[in-house]
Amino acid sequence: MNKQIEFYENKLAYEMDPSDLFEALQNNEDVIVLDTRQTFGYEKEHIPGAINIPHKEMTTETTKHLDKGKTYVCYCDGIGCNGSTKGALKMTRLGFKVKELMGGIEWWKFDGYSTEGSRSTKGTGIQCAC
Repeated sequence: MNKQIEFYENKLAYEMDPSDLFEALQNNEDVIVLDTRQTFGYEKEHIPGAINIPHKEMTTETTKHLDKGKTYVCYCDGIGCNGSTKGALKMTRLGFKVKELMGGIEWWKFDGYSTEGSRSTKGTGIQCAC
């Protein structure tokens, strides 16, 4: 049972769901939302306040302006995309503390949160039932 407990503790240490992220943002926790998709996807729609560094462009140079004291929450389109995983891995290798957003922007909207961008959506106020 200890291995199973360790597994779930580690899982929670490295990922969060949209309601966890929304709560962290509301509580002004030291999290930075990081959209790992290509710029055109970010410009169309992104989580409010997110910064954009496509995972394919993450390097020491493109991340040198970021605060390593913050936690970066990486996301992409959703469960059919692994851009957030690739971004989380690259950011971790670059020395950042990272979590991955479960379900990406798709689940963010599913939970009723608004987005920004040229195709922004207004939140519906749905709350996570978990």
